[in-house]
Amino acid sequence: MLMKNFIVQLPRGLQARHTALFVRKVSSFKSEVILSKSGKVANGKDIMKIMDLVIKEGDEITLVVHGFDEQAVMETLKNIFQTLHKYNE
Repeated sequence: MLMKNFIVQLPRGLQARHTALFVRKVSSFKSEVILSKSGKVANGKDIMKIMDLVIKEGDEITLVVHGFDEQAVMETLKNIFQTLHKYNE
């Protein structure tokens, strides 16, 4: 199991378009992905649950990845969070 904290640096937070990209990428892996913010938890493959977290700029989120491809998942998700701002334009 891998766990990583991130500070969201997207000017408008994790909007629907970003969430859809995130879920699409997470769904391509076998590992379980859990996203949490302020004690609320969402399955990383459930777009509606992630949207319910209302992730805004400056929020701290935690990703927990568990499964046989967890290393690849975590590396991919780190890259996504670093590049999502490109999709914000």
